[in-house]
Amino acid sequence: MIVHVSIFLLFQLAGEVTSRALDLTVPGPVLGMAYFLVFLVSAPKAAASIRPTAQGLLSHLSLLFVPAGVGVVGHLERLGSDGLPILLAIVGSTALAIIVGVLTFVGLARLMGTPDA
Repeated sequence: MIVHVSIFLLFQLAGEVTSRALDLTVPGPVLGMAYFLVFLVSAPKAAASIRPTAQGLLSHLSLLFVPAGVGVVGHLERLGSDGLPILLAIVGSTALAIIVGVLTFVGLARLMGTPDA
């Protein structure tokens, strides 16, 4: 398991190094995930070996929300004063993301020529 987590972190490091060295706007962890995807597709045995560790991490993914919850509690007074704009931003961005996702799906369905489009 330690080896697999080290592999995850090495891919994240590779993404960070690439992003910073080339001064890209894409975050390093996103590049690292792309590198990791290419690695897993090109090495199916490695993917099978890493799968149990990845599933274990995903089963405890909710623990990553603890720092966000602590941050909200730490800034309750700000949430009280700026609550409405924050709520509008969250609701608006969520609605916009859903709309863009739907339009992208419909556009791709038409492009691919599916009968339901």
